[in-house]
Amino acid sequence: MTFDMSKRRASFKLNRRGFLQGSALVGLSAAGSGFLAGPARAQEPKRGGNLRMGIGGGASADTLDPAMATATVAFVIAHCWGDTLVESDPETGEAVPSLAESWSPSADAREWTFKIRQGVTFHNDAAMTAADVVATLRRHADEASQSGALGLLSSVERIEEVAGDVVITLNEGNADLPLVLSDYHIQIQPNGGNDDPMAAIGTGPYKLTAFEPGIRATFEKNENDWRDDRGFVDSVEIIVMNDATARVSAITSGQVDFINTVDPKTVSLLERASGVEILQTAGKGFYSFLMHCDTAPFDNNDLRMALKYAIDREAILQQVVGGYGTLGNDYPVNENYALAPEGIEQRVYDPDKAKFHYDKSGHEGPILLRTSEAAFPGAVDAAQLFQQSAAEAGITIDVRREPSDGYWSETWNVQPFCASYWGGRPTQDSRYSTSYVSNAEWNDTRFKRPDFDEMAAKARGELDEDVRRSLYRDMALMIRDEGGLILPVFNDYVNASTSRLKGYVHDIGNDISNGRIASRVWIDG
Repeated sequence: MTFDMSKRRASFKLNRRGFLQGSALVGLSAAGSGFLAGPARAQEPKRGGNLRMGIGGGASADTLDPAMATATVAFVIAHCWGDTLVESDPETGEAVPSLAESWSPSADAREWTFKIRQGVTFHNDAAMTAADVVATLRRHADEASQSGALGLLSSVERIEEVAGDVVITLNEGNADLPLVLSDYHIQIQPNGGNDDPMAAIGTGPYKLTAFEPGIRATFEKNENDWRDDRGFVDSVEIIVMNDATARVSAITSGQVDFINTVDPKTVSLLERASGVEILQTAGKGFYSFLMHCDTAPFDNNDLRMALKYAIDREAILQQVVGGYGTLGNDYPVNENYALAPEGIEQRVYDPDKAKFHYDKSGHEGPILLRTSEAAFPGAVDAAQLFQQSAAEAGITIDVRREPSDGYWSETWNVQPFCASYWGGRPTQDSRYSTSYVSNAEWNDTRFKRPDFDEMAAKARGELDEDVRRSLYRDMALMIRDEGGLILPVFNDYVNASTSRLKGYVHDIGNDISNGRIASRVWIDG
């Protein structure tokens, strides 16, 4: 059985980072739990207890379909019940086995063979097979799926089962394919999730017991988990807490064991609280403001440049982020990515240049900026700082505060100028493929340039790292100088836990231990 996608629009192939790294994985396997990525544990995990988490980033529109998972709560939920074919090492970001116990590329890295782990069962007691993997990958690669991973899989020509293995054929070589398959949307489901994508039946450490969108989700331990190095607690409760004050109150009163996205303004308060610990992790996520390049007045690049010069990045870093991060430069990649651009001049607040471009744009009247605390901690304050700094350049920004509930479905990727947050991606190519290539499902700046698409395709198939680095630098400059992204800061992940929560893994892949917090931590006391 084959899945022929050669007739599909396939403008974007997949990145291949370091062919030697990819080839070195040939024959890599793990019979049990010993392959778990990350540093050695300082103490033996304790089993039992209930893990309670207050998580911001949930809404009544949340879904259990991993293909459609968009915000933080859905991200964490997916990793509770599901597994991907491949995981990434928390410290290095390199690919490590999961439901695929080994993989090998062809000489040109166009054909990849994944050996599927045997003896793994889904929560419904059905055996997980190569056919389930094939069906899952096909669903996410189907343009009709609207999957968040669609852009990452757009170079796939065929997905087939061959003698119990899964063989993926691409239209160009890509040594990064294993890392691409670690994307959190691609949770392996029975029959790929085609029967019931919202069943939340997977092979993960916990079984879903209840789900109320925008309110809570609960899980019980999967007693038949194929791994014995995770899933230490008996039950998990995720409580949606979009209000930052409510999260702080919950952690200081002991109602929950973990909260995410701590407002930097409250860090000192929490540090003084008894039994509370701050968890700070460097990563690839960023706070931003997005302009739709195809929608007036933002279809004028001079106006876009005016707004980029009109934002005071340093003020946002210090006053909103509390110094827990680094300055952004209007392209979505920082030094935590391999082959990150070097030597690009840092853009700074310059009201004179902002006024020059604004006058050149010919725009008159106020510009509406939508924001919400659901976008990122301090997003309303950041928008107001932006409003003040822009006023110095003669630019009037009207700030509209939108409701937290529904922000990610009704404002982000819908309205032409809004605040947003993005977590990291495994590689530069996956970062660009998710939201900057022309056919990306989540192209939230409506940046659509054939020449950019061609550079992205060339970079992901290029074996010479120096050439690839140069291509990525040119891509970053194009986004910076012509795109619709205003990126003032890359944020550190700042979370908090009670002292009884142990084993937290700081993961450069993404926030909340790359979404895998529930599988990694345990309760002591």
